[in-house]
Amino acid sequence: MSTITASVVLYKTNQSDVEKVIRSVKSNADVKLFLIDNSPTDELKVFEDESIIYIHNPSNPGFGAAHNIAIQKAMDSGAGYHFIVNPDVYFEGDVIMPMVNYMESNPNVGMMMPQILNDDGSIQNLPKLLPSPYSIFMRKFKRPSSVYNAFINKYELRFVADDVLYNAPILSGCFTLLRLSAIKEIGMYDDSYFMYFEDWDLSRRMHEKFKTMYYPEVSVYHGYESGANKSSRLFKIYIKSAITYFGKWGWFFDKYRGKINKEALSQFK
Repeated sequence: MSTITASVVLYKTNQSDVEKVIRSVKSNADVKLFLIDNSPTDELKVFEDESIIYIHNPSNPGFGAAHNIAIQKAMDSGAGYHFIVNPDVYFEGDVIMPMVNYMESNPNVGMMMPQILNDDGSIQNLPKLLPSPYSIFMRKFKRPSSVYNAFINKYELRFVADDVLYNAPILSGCFTLLRLSAIKEIGMYDDSYFMYFEDWDLSRRMHEKFKTMYYPEVSVYHGYESGANKSSRLFKIYIKSAITYFGKWGWFFDKYRGKINKEALSQFK
């Protein structure tokens, strides 16, 4: 089997969180881990060892651009599979190998994510259909409630049973497995996004040529912060990234959005 690598992008991350995510990633598999630290100082370098490569990156080019550093190094080393992991993710038991084994057995799969849980065990509804400006508006304002509830049930595929594996056009970047041969074909993260939407952009590009699978047979915990709803600075970054995304793929006249979403929904008939 090909070498497995992973990357975590850090920014002033609490050391206990770093310890927790490292322990999770390396507990059940031989994984070469890249810590890309966008912090002003390199105090988190204490975690570097023979299987953990620490890279201080104080220019802070953004989430996707920082992960690209690790992805490129992983490809250069001949790795076959690479995990994107948020620093606020942790898990127990073997999550890594079931996902890799599934991808090994299904060469048409280019990208996967597991079931993502809140700390209390409730499910985060992260797989989605391709977004439109309307869907971004509805997710932010949630009004009127009757319209919102019908919309979100479809857009976030909440009507699908919790244990179903399916091919989702949009996967979250908080914990993602990438087939690196597919990344070589479709490209890495678009670094014109500083933060937000870069995972949706990559997922969409991957979905055009490979399956992008939601794999709820394993699960991880994720400290979902929804920072753009709490910070004016992050909200501005969110809006800028939304403009970048729709400027790239189309606002109201996205040529393929309707077709791709229709095909995704057809899996559940």
